[in-house]
Amino acid sequence: MKMMYFDCFSGISGDMTLGALLDLGVDLERIRIELEKLDLHGYSLRSERISRHGISATKFSVILHPEGSDHDHPHRTFSEILRIIDSSGISDSAKTMAKRIFDRLAEAEAKVHNIPKEKVHFHEVGAVDSIVDIVGTSIAFDLLGVERVFSSPISLGRGFTRSAHGVIPIPAPATAELLRNIPVRQSDIEAELTTPTGAAIISTLASQFGAMPPMKIEAVGYGAGSRELRQQPNLLRIFLGQTESELQTDTVVLIETNIDDMNHEMLGYTMEKLFEKGALDVFFTPIYMKKNRPGIKLTVIAPKGRETELSRTILVETSTIGVRMVEASRLKLPREVITVHTPYGDVRVKVTRMEGQVKYAPEYESCRRIALQADIPIREVYESALGAIAHLPRK
Repeated sequence: MKMMYFDCFSGISGDMTLGALLDLGVDLERIRIELEKLDLHGYSLRSERISRHGISATKFSVILHPEGSDHDHPHRTFSEILRIIDSSGISDSAKTMAKRIFDRLAEAEAKVHNIPKEKVHFHEVGAVDSIVDIVGTSIAFDLLGVERVFSSPISLGRGFTRSAHGVIPIPAPATAELLRNIPVRQSDIEAELTTPTGAAIISTLASQFGAMPPMKIEAVGYGAGSRELRQQPNLLRIFLGQTESELQTDTVVLIETNIDDMNHEMLGYTMEKLFEKGALDVFFTPIYMKKNRPGIKLTVIAPKGRETELSRTILVETSTIGVRMVEASRLKLPREVITVHTPYGDVRVKVTRMEGQVKYAPEYESCRRIALQADIPIREVYESALGAIAHLPRK
């Protein structure tokens, strides 16, 4: 599986992303030809080799022409940008990716300004250079055939920057909204390291954030930002490669606490609340605590970014006064869900594959729902689903 890892040690912006993708080998002329299919005018593209702290990188720039009709950073609505993308002749996959990125931007701007998404007017991100950055990135991804994207935590600067709304804090409000539930790193650098465009790109494309997953590196690209930083190279580094295993990786947080002074009947309610809040798994382990008192160890497997809310739920719903947390890496089989037809109704089935072996598991909740509706034993639904699985074509 072809994959990318974004190393955002100096943040991320739209021009840094395209610069790194060009540095990986994407042809600028191909990007230019595809972008000409959009109803945009008054600009040209430039790519040049520069050095940041001795590291050679590609600097991508959009040059606005004074005689062009779009050089004054017009305010475009979300629907106008979608029209520009939809009416173009770029590939369907590039269109879909670009619209997903702009949709996230629109949602963030709507939240910041407390208006409906349909009424959002883009300012900086409605300008030609930002549209080029987002659509150009989508075209480059399509050309590279990348299947999955991972990212490091996102580095943020500090201080203030000027926008169409005046002076605003760093990270910009839209950037902060886009990076909700995503690991970030605060720095002492007085600069906007991550822009709203960059935050929209990485938050849309990356499926997980953390350490680099196991991969066979095929190429490394460096995209340069406009500003020269004294403290560190202002670069975005992208690794392009292949996974060496069929296994997928991600990072979770294990939350644990020991309980010996609570009515156990209430623990079932606590489990329900934790699952409602997004826990991946919840389980209890009988233990012996101090003074030989029997107790329960509550363990929660939490998605990265949800650990605070789930810990708060534990502290509110149980008698404990503290929890333990530790990050853990997981290896897991890729999983898909299919539907099989039974005489009682359609049953969802989880499918995993590895080294030519295929495993099927009817989903309990799906079987339970059908059993209740048909007023039959759940065992009959489960066995009927297994029978339908046995007649599936083997790949």
